[in-house]
Amino acid sequence: MSLLLTLLLPVAGVWAAPTDAGQSAFNFSPGHVTVLLFILMMAALLFWFFDRIRRHPESLFVRRIAGIDAIEEAIGRCTEMGRPLLYVPGIEDMQDIQTIASMLILGKVAETTARYKSQIYVPCRVPFVMSVAEEMVRQGFYNAGLPEDHRPENISFISDEQFAFTAGVNGIMMRERPAANLFLGRFFAESLILSETGFQAKAIQVAGTAEVTQLPFFIAACDYTLIGEELFAASAYLSRDPKLLSNLKATDWFKVICIVLMVLGSVLVTMDSLGLRGTDFRPAHFIDWFQI
Repeated sequence: MSLLLTLLLPVAGVWAAPTDAGQSAFNFSPGHVTVLLFILMMAALLFWFFDRIRRHPESLFVRRIAGIDAIEEAIGRCTEMGRPLLYVPGIEDMQDIQTIASMLILGKVAETTARYKSQIYVPCRVPFVMSVAEEMVRQGFYNAGLPEDHRPENISFISDEQFAFTAGVNGIMMRERPAANLFLGRFFAESLILSETGFQAKAIQVAGTAEVTQLPFFIAACDYTLIGEELFAASAYLSRDPKLLSNLKATDWFKVICIVLMVLGSVLVTMDSLGLRGTDFRPAHFIDWFQI
């Protein structure tokens, strides 16, 4: 139902554009065609890739990003040193898309940690996130065939106050001395404090966030960083969920189409500025259809 409404609203916008006084309220508006075409195009790509993945999952290629190898390397280091792994899923609630992506990654990290016979600590700022994290870790240990190794007390609620939570996580780093720290989710001013403490504790650190203002701090203080959409790509790659993979592939192809249209539009604007007025074809008329 929500998808149907999403498709119908731009159609209404095409015909119900603002008009001058005395004119009909339902006039064709070429400027809104762009929104309708892009939504239909994205929906078609999503459905096509989802059907393809559902029918032939092995035929879909998703490039393995370096950050995933870094996560496995961090877990292996914990096993070699006999020390735990610290996983911080950001500081936002579960409705945040970065927290959702972090939870999907946490499930696979917990499964790999269980197979490597290591322990994982997951401090949380939001109580509901703690409940989801506990279930993801429990499921990860169960998938590894080692449910008895799961320690629910390692998934803890620290504080819902930003810097009290940061101080609590820093305390875990200094007391438990984890061999690896994973910071995956949405972070704000606490990002540099956490990563600097982990650096002083001599832990290998992998960070990932789509919060642009915090990326410089993670890049400077961590060994590996998942930048922006790499966080979402990693969650799709590790979970192998058909819906997430189809969204990943559809988004990439949609970007390619947008780039092609931008190049085409630049060429047409250049042609128009050079004065192609001797023919009936006016590039500007074509460009008007792609103005939102």
